[in-house]
Amino acid sequence: MINIPKDIVDRIFQQGTEETPVEACGYLAGKDSVVTKMYQMTNIDKSEIHFSLDPAEQFKVLKDSRSLGLDLIAIYHTHPETPARPSEEDIKLAYDPDIAYVIASLAENTKAIKGFTIINGKLSNVEIKVS
Repeated sequence: MINIPKDIVDRIFQQGTEETPVEACGYLAGKDSVVTKMYQMTNIDKSEIHFSLDPAEQFKVLKDSRSLGLDLIAIYHTHPETPARPSEEDIKLAYDPDIAYVIASLAENTKAIKGFTIINGKLSNVEIKVS
């Protein structure tokens, strides 16, 4: 389970709305599966169907989170037009088995957020608790 404060969830949806039709993305950091910090990042692919994080921004996030004693808990991204579940593209591009993938859907004005682990192409649900 990942506990995400409501204000951070709201900011993910706000970023997604502002960046639509491109998928918005970033990192969620904290301790013991409790998110305390959101790192909004740039989708350098500017794509509506997948995202790639900017390597320079990733380095800065890693440096900042370590300096604060935080762990990177999840990579998040939005689906502007599709449900909050990993697409084939998401599964293919999932490279880190040690992090959760959080997907926020903006499809049809319904805000849904779900979490997953993706290991060797296999999905597992991760419960998201919004507090």
